[in-house]
Amino acid sequence: MSVKEKKYKILVVDDENSLREMLSILLQRRGYQVDQAADGVMALSMSQECSYDLIISDIQMPKMTGIELLRQLRSQDNNVTVMMMTAFSSTEEAVEAMKLGAYDYITKPFKNDEIRLVIKNALEREQLQQENRQLKQQLGQRFSFQSLIGHSPAMLKLISLLERIAPSQANVLITGESGTGKELAAKALHLNSDRKGHPFVPINCGAIPENLLESELFGHEKGAFTGADKRKEGLFESADHGTLFLDEIGELPMGMQVKLLRVLQEREFRRVGGTHNIPLNIRLVAATNQDLTEMIKDGSFREDLYYRLNVVSIELPPLRTRSDDIPLLINSFYERLTGKGQYQIQKRALEVLLNYEWPGNVRELENLVERCVVLGETDELTFECLPEQVKNKNHNLCSAIGNLPEEGFDLEKWLEDMERTVLLQALEKSGGVKKRAAELLGINFRSIRYRLGKLGLGDDS
Repeated sequence: MSVKEKKYKILVVDDENSLREMLSILLQRRGYQVDQAADGVMALSMSQECSYDLIISDIQMPKMTGIELLRQLRSQDNNVTVMMMTAFSSTEEAVEAMKLGAYDYITKPFKNDEIRLVIKNALEREQLQQENRQLKQQLGQRFSFQSLIGHSPAMLKLISLLERIAPSQANVLITGESGTGKELAAKALHLNSDRKGHPFVPINCGAIPENLLESELFGHEKGAFTGADKRKEGLFESADHGTLFLDEIGELPMGMQVKLLRVLQEREFRRVGGTHNIPLNIRLVAATNQDLTEMIKDGSFREDLYYRLNVVSIELPPLRTRSDDIPLLINSFYERLTGKGQYQIQKRALEVLLNYEWPGNVRELENLVERCVVLGETDELTFECLPEQVKNKNHNLCSAIGNLPEEGFDLEKWLEDMERTVLLQALEKSGGVKKRAAELLGINFRSIRYRLGKLGLGDDS
């Protein structure tokens, strides 16, 4: 949006009536909405009642000077752009106003073309600042804990844990299947900590060749190896005072595990080819979809490094154990993709999605929603737009019926019997532990408790 496209609101402050009128007419002809104030006291009161994009104020005024007006605005956290008008004899006060945060000053008498240009530049700066504030707010909202979408017990428990550990400096190990949102959780931790004003630096340990990994993490000095024609800053330095996120930490080669352990113990590191140590001031968050305890047993992951990383552990739940969150996630992805509100979900499609196992977790669901938005002809997620593997996976569950009898059959009773059989099998395999049985069936604890109660197999309280 250009300066001309928006109806900017400007407040002109001067004790000289003729100058206020002249300047107001000039600005109104340029399409601006203009208010007037005869002194700083009136201007301060008006600024509290109305949000202005620009205040143009004289410096020398009775009751309250332009300098004092600016001080009062800043003390009230009012970040409106302020431009000063001054006579040649008071340029020192104009410089003082600039130190207090005024955008610019113009000297009287001024030329119309000159003040038009200065005002245009001031408003363009204000627009950029406003857009920047909005982007920061959106970023904060996206990675606030409330934006980790879900009202299932598993998600509420996760959010509560993240809120408790975010302010600490402890290393965090995030575990969970691929696609569960481990990097999103790591970013939420960073942006809700005291380090949020510093970098968040992610690195996938499995995506960088082993011979380049040390240089990527720690940097190198000029001449450290063939091709090192200049000094390079590593990711540990890039994340200084911020958060370093080591994704897929289980892919870290054994040699690098030893070096990483030493860095975490000594809180300092050395560039490849370097001769002096560099202090380390980062928070380390690591993530993996592997079972590190099993890797320790088979000798592919160091136990001492595991305990250094695993000061606080977070396990992200797979999507199949929190199917209640699927409609919320679908609508969130739809809004992000289209900018629109509610995404209607066809009943048949929703039944299929709720019963699907989601091996790719939230990432797979996000890709599915994007596919349906692209292929769909209406603002509704339909069964027809679902990928074949999702539809077929659910069709296989119905194949147990075989061919439909000529005389027909009682579908409700058959479904009830089938549900009873499956629930009993799950309880048998889990040794009667309902939580484990729910995991086997890809449903949450609340759902299995309800189903057991409905069939008279358990307490639904």
